[in-house]
Amino acid sequence: MPMTPLAFIDQYLARYQSHNPALWNYEDGCVLTGCRQLYQATGEEKYLRFVLDYLDARVAADGTIPTFDTGNYNIDAINCGKALFLAWDATGEEKYRKALDFHARRLAGHPRCVCGSFWHKEIYPWQVWLDGLYMAQPFAMEYETRFGGRAGYGDILRQFRNARTYLYDPAKGLSYHGWDESRQQPWSNPGTGCSPNFWSRAMGWYLMALIDAVEDCDPAIYEVYRALCDQFREAVRGILPYQDAATGMIYQVIDRPDVPGNYLEASGSAMLACAILKGVRLKVLLADKYLPHGLLPYETLTRDYLRTDAAGQCHLEGICSVAGLGPGNKRDGSVAYYLSEKVVADDPKGVGAYMMATAQKIMLP
Repeated sequence: MPMTPLAFIDQYLARYQSHNPALWNYEDGCVLTGCRQLYQATGEEKYLRFVLDYLDARVAADGTIPTFDTGNYNIDAINCGKALFLAWDATGEEKYRKALDFHARRLAGHPRCVCGSFWHKEIYPWQVWLDGLYMAQPFAMEYETRFGGRAGYGDILRQFRNARTYLYDPAKGLSYHGWDESRQQPWSNPGTGCSPNFWSRAMGWYLMALIDAVEDCDPAIYEVYRALCDQFREAVRGILPYQDAATGMIYQVIDRPDVPGNYLEASGSAMLACAILKGVRLKVLLADKYLPHGLLPYETLTRDYLRTDAAGQCHLEGICSVAGLGPGNKRDGSVAYYLSEKVVADDPKGVGAYMMATAQKIMLP
């Protein structure tokens, strides 16, 4: 009998080891966010305890994080900070509030493009990647709503609108993985600055960034709330034609199922499922029209991508291990490049997204 999603998740958490114990890293942040959402969905203390145990070992009494790399600005580092909201709520320990403030200050000082958007990293100057929207903007939105008096809403909306302006292809209905404002990168189109292809997980990051920001936006600030909802709906409408009809999954290179070696990729598909299910739960998407598009990839992942080995350990398979752009001539954004990256099991980016999708499914009305 196949293992249930929650049984797999419990097994995964029991054996989980930090993706990089020496670094405050976004991969662990995906698993922590999955736990946070599962705690919201189930009320089970084990998910809260996983988050608190992780943070207690890494956040000092004064709110500093010794493993946070302060030598370089890297937008990915903000993702792990999202778990601090849960820790602050659950414990009231001042170190967590101080750590939240630290993350907000890091964002305030993060280098920016001329258009106002954050650089992806100091080693990737003048570049906006869809990944970075997910790492930073939901944190910024929750912080602003809870502690910032909503003063930063305009900046958050500007960064999402910049992504729509510079990375979106209206003919395809999809957004490119990255954009180089300077047009200096070998992968960037000299005319548009965009990378050449549409990557599954990049679109997944984008969809989750938008719906997470919607959830934490004060709807009383109607112009911002409505704009984010509209941009999310547009992104969902754009990707639905590329869902595989039988499985609901999306391809590693989304619009190129014709290319030999292209495959239905698990992490981007889990993110798509999560975003649609959350959009339905928040009533941003109509259930009658969109719910099947979220349930089908989730059910496929559960049925076909959760596989138990001879030792009784269950694994989530079919996950692209990593993909990026540059630096320099490395990782050129071609179809061949995206298909060259390893396909692995149990990567936290994929399992974290599957955990989030599971939580959103549980919370459906």
